[in-house]
Amino acid sequence: MTEAIVSYDLRFVTTYEFVLEALGDKTRRKIVQILRTKPASVAELAAQLPVSRPAISQHLRVLRDSELVTFETLGTRNIYQLQPAGLETLRRWLDDFWGTVLDDFAAHVNRQTRQNPIKKAEEGQSHA
Repeated sequence: MTEAIVSYDLRFVTTYEFVLEALGDKTRRKIVQILRTKPASVAELAAQLPVSRPAISQHLRVLRDSELVTFETLGTRNIYQLQPAGLETLRRWLDDFWGTVLDDFAAHVNRQTRQNPIKKAEEGQSHA
């Protein structure tokens, strides 16, 4: 029973993978670029891209599902804008990724320094 509930609830958890998949498409990246400057309707987005309105709507659905965009209904139009939550998810993953890489590099440098203390001293004297 618990496994079924967890599986069902995980559909609503945004992960960096969903964001990366959403941004893996060139058209969706262009939509995000446009929405960085200002909110826009489907018609406004379609006017700037070589894609039909139905295709724009499908791309927006993927971007909404990955929490990269949200919309507000004004009359008969939906106005889309960037939503920071999706980018925050990606940013946290990238920060963690680069933190690990930098920690590994620092550990490597420390190991090399401990293994070659004479070489380090010689290098320091040659620069003096």
